[in-house]
Amino acid sequence: MYRKARPRQATCFIPGTLSQYIPDDHILKRVEAVLDLSWLGEEVKELYSEDKGRPCIDPERAVRLMLAGFFHGVVHDRKLLREAQVNIAYRWFAGYELDEPLPDHSSLTRIRQRWGEERFRAIFERSVMECVQAGLVGGEMLHLDASLIRADVSWRSLVQQHVTKVLAENEAPEQEPEPTGKPKKVSATDPDASLARTNAGQRLEPSYKQHTVVDDRAQVIVDVAVTTGEASESQQLPQQLERAARQTGQLPQVVTGDRGYASSANYAALEQLGIAALIPPRPERVPHRGLPLRRFAYDAHHDRVRCPAGKHLLRMARARDGWFYRARPADCQGCPRRGQCVPVSARARSVCIMDGYPALLRARRRKEQGWSEPMVEASRRHRWQVEGVHGEAKTQHGLRRAVRRGLSNVRIQAYLTAVVINLKRMALHTARLLSPICAARHLRRLRSALGDHLISLRPPLLPQPHSPGLATTSRG
Repeated sequence: MYRKARPRQATCFIPGTLSQYIPDDHILKRVEAVLDLSWLGEEVKELYSEDKGRPCIDPERAVRLMLAGFFHGVVHDRKLLREAQVNIAYRWFAGYELDEPLPDHSSLTRIRQRWGEERFRAIFERSVMECVQAGLVGGEMLHLDASLIRADVSWRSLVQQHVTKVLAENEAPEQEPEPTGKPKKVSATDPDASLARTNAGQRLEPSYKQHTVVDDRAQVIVDVAVTTGEASESQQLPQQLERAARQTGQLPQVVTGDRGYASSANYAALEQLGIAALIPPRPERVPHRGLPLRRFAYDAHHDRVRCPAGKHLLRMARARDGWFYRARPADCQGCPRRGQCVPVSARARSVCIMDGYPALLRARRRKEQGWSEPMVEASRRHRWQVEGVHGEAKTQHGLRRAVRRGLSNVRIQAYLTAVVINLKRMALHTARLLSPICAARHLRRLRSALGDHLISLRPPLLPQPHSPGLATTSRG
């Protein structure tokens, strides 16, 4: 039956609380059950004056507002405050009633500047600690990977700058020397960003690089760091493992990574710590002219190199990550393999042995012999564990592009994104525990464990069959 709706009439009062109008399966309502920021006030109290200035925004409310936006991919402050004006879930999660005014968007900017990246790092570490206490972090297997974050700059801001220091910073010399070194492009609006690309098929873009460590048990991020785009991820591995071990309370047994971490120094460091490195080594570079490095035998015990002809090479100079070894010109002069080994413009052959080179050879040998099935399975898990986390952060939480400029601001954005992902893992874990099926399953497990414990405490009524007492009785 057709019936015309009654004329719209404004409601002066809303019955009940805001929580009643938010579905129970809403992400913010699930996260509310696991989020605890009561400690944050004491953490940032020293940054504010006790009796001067206007009252500050409650620190917990400010962080909750930021997190509410990151959960839904709203990372810009202006858009976040506009959404919070009409979204009761944002208001309820941050602790604002309908009649309470929201802070200005510039206040969130001032809070980030006042707190610095250290306080947001502390929020992230607290989320990892809570995941460890909830049993979501095993610590036995860690997955490492790096991903680029596009800087918030335009192509017009890129200018060329020579590697040498700008002469304007120093006193002007009588005769200006010509600039040396390869010129590179930097952004005038964000000098911390550097040109980088994911692979050779892509073009260079001003970017930052995020280095992430993910635990294998529940995809919890246990460490995150942000550097400039041109920083090498292989140099970040020792510091990442140290921070991750401090968070989990133990060193991992297995570490997985891509070829970006396949340096001889990393293989040697992991071997020294007793950690299995599931990192595919890079193929050896074959020179255009000359014998490859694998034809030269390196004796790590005596620290010397022997060429294919049996002659020893002398250690000459220190490289950035190794030592140069050079043969005697007299040995190469009459060598029958000189045409195959020594370049035309050189008098003798020289090679560079990187630090930890024996560990790299062992890693290549294991890869050539073939990894075992558990190792192959762990390498497969790496693809969707840590790379899946990067895809989740970029597609769902706005980490594909930096929101603000400067290395410190990008680190804050990465920390908040990691906190949101960890809170999602905790909320899902708590929801599963509270479900009736999981509750019944855990109750059965507890009953079984309690029964086994009581049986172990019960004293035996008869001697065991293998005991000497039973053997004596049977003989008697």
